Amino acid sequence: MADQERERDWRKLETNFEVKVFLTVLYSLILILGIIGNSITIHVTQVLQRNGYLQKKVTDHMVSLACSDLLVLLIGMPVELYSAIWFPFSSASGNVACKIYNFLFEACSYATILNVTSLSFERYMAICHPFRYKSLARARTVHLILAAWVTSVLIAVPLLITTGTQGHVVEPGRAPAQNLTFCTNLQEYWGMYRTSVFIAFILYLLVLGSVAFMCRSMIVVLRAPMITTDTSGNSVPKHESARVKSSRKQTIIFLVLIVCALFVCWMPNQVRRVMTAVKPKGTWSMSYLISYVKLHPVADTFFYLSSVLNPLLYNLSSRQFRSAFLQTLCCRLSIQHVNKKTVEKSKASHAPSHSLRPLLWKKTQLKATPPSSGDAETLTPSAESSPVVQILNTPPPASSETET
Repeated sequence: MADQERERDWRKLETNFEVKVFLTVLYSLILILGIIGNSITIHVTQVLQRNGYLQKKVTDHMVSLACSDLLVLLIGMPVELYSAIWFPFSSASGNVACKIYNFLFEACSYATILNVTSLSFERYMAICHPFRYKSLARARTVHLILAAWVTSVLIAVPLLITTGTQGHVVEPGRAPAQNLTFCTNLQEYWGMYRTSVFIAFILYLLVLGSVAFMCRSMIVVLRAPMITTDTSGNSVPKHESARVKSSRKQTIIFLVLIVCALFVCWMPNQVRRVMTAVKPKGTWSMSYLISYVKLHPVADTFFYLSSVLNPLLYNLSSRQFRSAFLQTLCCRLSIQHVNKKTVEKSKASHAPSHSLRPLLWKKTQLKATPPSSGDAETLTPSAESSPVVQILNTPPPASSETET
């Protein structure tokens, strides 16, 4: 009778059928949007880089981040949908599968936030220290990305030892209740598991703080007025076009959204993880367990949502990226190389307005006219042809009005 009562108490913790169906639809939508968004992001960034709109350094960071987001979605969501939503108090996977899943998911998850950090650092150097940034070799970008992945793997290694399948003891001193088998942290490695969770949490706080600091520094630089030197040698504010001001405003919004997304989407999941490390499972009260079970789907939803937001933020921040993204969705991607586009615009801007005059007159004028300045500019991308927002490419020195 006592066993039946315990079974009833556990079943009360499960969400009702309607909520399960809603979460299944929501998870499926997030999974589809995440796969489409990140896959197109990988393709679009490579196309933009080949056509001169993105630097190779930025492309490498964006591709690495999109790959980690894809892996998080593909590895985590199907398992979470089964184990956390439909069958939260049983585990169909074996002990080895449980360990491998926890290891891969942890590694890919922390690769995501470390890739965000490396991309933010790249943009921080480009905007706040442009001259030092130009001296950085592309090899250093590769080293940054490799360091992010290696660090993520090292963080996840303890989970190969500390996690596995285990029956849960409902009341101390009794045998595990039937069908209450979890893929969870093992009691015999409780100390190691606790240490690894707290180290990972501290790393998350450090990442959040460093990204917030770098974004704040970039916002300060972007808000500062451009300075130029007049004929007498005095520094005076330089006139900024409406487009440059709009670009700076978009960049500031983008930077704020990065920090907010990193905090809002990751913090619930970090709280859930810390709950498992604060107290051993055998000492959990029923109210503590209820709080954990209710927090789990909410934390997972926000966590997986972060893997969908990155392509959305790129679309909000760059007109060029948004145009290429939509063209790819419609299966008609066609982008001119930036130099070719510049040549055509230069020719159009220097074409004579009296094109209907006799051809002989035009030939005479062409012979008498020296080469225009536009011919010398065809090898240099113009402000119109460069990406709209500085966050997706290297900005010029502070005195330039080129929009990047």
